[in-house]
Amino acid sequence: MANFIGEYTCKIEAKGRLLFPSAFKKQLGASNQDRFVIKKEIFEPCLTLYPIEEWERQNELIKSKINPYNKEHNKFLREFYKGTAEVLLDQTNRLLIPRSLLEYAQIKKDVVLAGQNEKIEIWAKELFDKNSMSSDEFASLAENILGKNNNL
Repeated sequence: MANFIGEYTCKIEAKGRLLFPSAFKKQLGASNQDRFVIKKEIFEPCLTLYPIEEWERQNELIKSKINPYNKEHNKFLREFYKGTAEVLLDQTNRLLIPRSLLEYAQIKKDVVLAGQNEKIEIWAKELFDKNSMSSDEFASLAENILGKNNNL
């Protein structure tokens, strides 16, 4: 399983393609290095890119918590999968991102790919920069989440 670390700024071509960073390619490991699923992020105005193996793991997690015959669960599933697409790396290590997803994430030219363990977030650079926290804000968040957890 991949463990993505690092942030890389790149440009989106006019056709919606971006060059996948070679560092992320190395972090992928050997299997299924060219297949991904891309979708809208739930909590932020960005996109999430999953290697196909991680996407399948996420689907199993969802299936374990969802009853498709529950109306509320069914609404969640519909929204969760809306706009989701499988994307492939081409021979020159570029990904073609569907236009509707680029519009959702307000991506026009400059993009940041941010590794987050098993997934990669894809941000419009301006939004990524605006979303950054100060050192003090991050320290406070870390303390609230990790400092009160006795399981560490």
